[in-house]
Amino acid sequence: MSKLHFTTKHANAATVQRNWYVVDGTNQTVGRMCARIAAILRGKNKAYYTPHVDTGDNIIVINAEKVILTGNKMNEKVYDNYTGYPGGRKEEIAKDLQKRRPEVLIERAVKGMLPKNRLGRQMYKKLYVYAGPQHPHTAQQPKELKIGK
Repeated sequence: MSKLHFTTKHANAATVQRNWYVVDGTNQTVGRMCARIAAILRGKNKAYYTPHVDTGDNIIVINAEKVILTGNKMNEKVYDNYTGYPGGRKEEIAKDLQKRRPEVLIERAVKGMLPKNRLGRQMYKKLYVYAGPQHPHTAQQPKELKIGK
C-alpha cells in the first residue's frame, strides 16, 4: 500500500473565511432568490463546505419591497402567526405583509430553507434585510452578488 494518503479536510471556526455580499431584490422572484441566499448562508458555495460547521457568508438584501411573487400568490398566499393564546391566530395575505413589513417575506422564506436546529439559527443571524436601497454595513465592503435576471 502506498504511503500517500488522501484525507478530507474539515472546516472549523478558525479556518472559515467569511465574505459579505449585497443582493438587490429589485424584480427578483422570492423563492429563487431565497434559495440561492440560503445556500450561501450555509456555505454550500465553498469548496470546504462542512455540514456540521457554519461555513457561510454574511448577506445583505436591499430593496426587499420590490421583490415579486409569481402567479397569483400576491393575493392568495397567506402568512399566519399564532401568539399561543386562544383566538391568537392572525392571518395576513402577502400583498398586505409586503406593504407593512417587506423584510418579513424574505426572512421567512430563507428561514424555512435553513436547517431547523442550533446551527440553522446561527446561520440565520448572518442575514440582514432592508426594505430600501440603503444599508448601514458599509464598513465591511460587501461584494455585489448577481442572482437571477
